[in-house]
Amino acid sequence: MAVWYDQTTPGLAASLQSVGFTAVRFPGGSTSDGYHWEGTTANPAAPTFCGGGYGNPNSTFDNFMTDVARPANLDVAITLNYGSNEACNGGGDPNEAAAWVDYSNNNRKYGVHWWTVGNEEFGSWEYDLHALKNDAATYANAVATGYYPAIKAKDPTAMVGVDVEPGWSPAWDPTVLAQAKYDFVELHWYAQGPGSESDAYLIGNATNYLASTIASLKTELASAGHAGTPIYIGELGSVSSNPGKQTTSITQALFAGQVIGTMLNAGIARSTWWLAYGGCNDAGGGGNFSASLYGWQNFGGYQMLSDGLPEYGCYGAPSIARGTLLPTAVVYQIAAAFAHGGERVFAAPVNASLPNVRAFATSQGAKYNVLLFNLDQNNAVNVPVGISALASGSGATVTTYGKAQYDQSKNNVWTGSVTSTLGSWRGSVTVALPAWSVTLVSIAP
Repeated sequence: MAVWYDQTTPGLAASLQSVGFTAVRFPGGSTSDGYHWEGTTANPAAPTFCGGGYGNPNSTFDNFMTDVARPANLDVAITLNYGSNEACNGGGDPNEAAAWVDYSNNNRKYGVHWWTVGNEEFGSWEYDLHALKNDAATYANAVATGYYPAIKAKDPTAMVGVDVEPGWSPAWDPTVLAQAKYDFVELHWYAQGPGSESDAYLIGNATNYLASTIASLKTELASAGHAGTPIYIGELGSVSSNPGKQTTSITQALFAGQVIGTMLNAGIARSTWWLAYGGCNDAGGGGNFSASLYGWQNFGGYQMLSDGLPEYGCYGAPSIARGTLLPTAVVYQIAAAFAHGGERVFAAPVNASLPNVRAFATSQGAKYNVLLFNLDQNNAVNVPVGISALASGSGATVTTYGKAQYDQSKNNVWTGSVTSTLGSWRGSVTVALPAWSVTLVSIAP
C-alpha cells in the first residue's frame, strides 16, 4: 500500500481481507527515500517529502494503521528513509527512523516488527543525498553503525532489514551482507522489463528464474556467514515499470499463482505484491498493449484491486467498482486457502506426460491441498492426483479460476473462481483442469 493512495478510502480493509492478504508494506517503494513520517511543526500528522515525492494528505502513518492495517489484521513492514534527512540536504537520519519505531511500538503499541532501511539503494534511480550515492559500503556502514543500533535501542524485538540484489553490477550484496548488521534481507523481483513482455515466458519459464534468484541469494548469505537469514520478497510483479494489459490478464494471474508456489517451495515465508491499490495505466500511458499479449483491456496497472476505475490514471477504462478483484487478486484469494501458517509444504512431482501442468502441495490439518496449473491455452486436461499418505478419502473440494472466467471481462464482467465437489475416492482423485487455469484441490481423508 503506497502513501500516494488515500488510506482512508472506505472499504479498503474489508477488500484486503476478502482476498486473504495477511501482510502489507508501507509507505511505498522509491517514495520511501523522500518520505518523512513526522510531518512539520505546523502539521505534524501529515508526512512531508524531499525530492518532489507526493503523499495523499490523508495517508498518515496513524491513518494507515487504524483504517487499514489493524482492521484487516495485517502484519506490517515499513520501508525506512535512507535517502534523505528532514532538511533535504543530506542522507537519511537513523534517529528519525528510530523515532518512528519508538512512536509505533512504544507509544502507539502497533507492534510493527519489520523495518527495512531504504528501497533498492543499489539503483541509480533511487533518491540518495549521501556524498557517495547508491554505494554499498556507505549503505552498509550507515546500517551497521546508525540504523541498526538506533532501532534496537528503541525496540530490541524490531527486525531490521537490508536491500539485496543478487548479481548486481557493481557488486552490492557481497559488501552489504558482509559489513551491515541485519535480521533479514529484502529482495525485489520482477519477471520482465517494459516492452519485452511475453505471455509464453511469463507463465512458462519466469518462475524458474525466480527460483534461481532465491538460490543465488541463499548462496550469498551463506558466503557472508549468514546462512538461514530470513528472505522477505518485498516487491513482486510481472513487469518492472509501465504496466500494460498483461497486468490485468489471466496470464499475470497464472504467473502470480506459480510465484506463490515457488516461494513456498524455496522456504520464503513473507512477500508483498506491488501493489494492492493505486497504480493504473491506460493505453495512452506508455504500457505494452500489443496484440501479441492475451487480453481485452485498454488499461493495465500494478493494482490487484480496482481503484474505482476509471480513476487514477485509467481514464479510458470502463467503470469498475472499487474493490473489484482483478485476476491476480482472484488467484491470491485461492492461494490464501492453499497455504496456511504452521502447516507443511510437500514436493508435488508431475508425470512427464503432462508437460503443461505445474503442481504444488501443502497440508491443512488432516487434509491436503494441491495447487494445479494448466498452462495450455486451448486444451483442458484430466489429471489424477494421488496422496502417498492416503489410500482413499471421503471427497474433495475443487476451486478453479481460468481463461473462461477471465474472458467475461471482455464485456466488463469480472467474475471470481468457481467451486465444485468430488465424491469419495480410492487411489487418486481425477480433476479436470480447464485451459489456462489454476485449480485448488482440497483432498479430505
